[in-house]
Amino acid sequence: MPFFLTWLITAISLLITAYVIPGIFLKSFIAAAFAAVVMGIINAVVRPILILFTLPLTFLSLGLFLFVVNAIAFSLVSYFTPGFNINTFWDALFGSIILSIVSGFLGEILETRE
Repeated sequence: MPFFLTWLITAISLLITAYVIPGIFLKSFIAAAFAAVVMGIINAVVRPILILFTLPLTFLSLGLFLFVVNAIAFSLVSYFTPGFNINTFWDALFGSIILSIVSGFLGEILETRE
């Protein structure tokens, strides 16, 4: 059940992010649900590799380059998901920040403790 709840929170957070950021377009909830699955795969496989390769830049920027890595991962999700489009890098950057805030907020509200 926690996996399904996390997936649902991510899909709803994607819809809210697409509503807030004008350069992010989601066609439907199905596209958001599929994008949530793709996001989970990219965050589990591609993002750690990106972090490893950009470790010197992350170290020199005192961790701020991780925002860029998150934006790249978010853009990759839109590339692999039909019905999900991000216009510019800045939309991806701000969208990844808004997505993190919204999904964290919804996760705290809907958290189920066992």
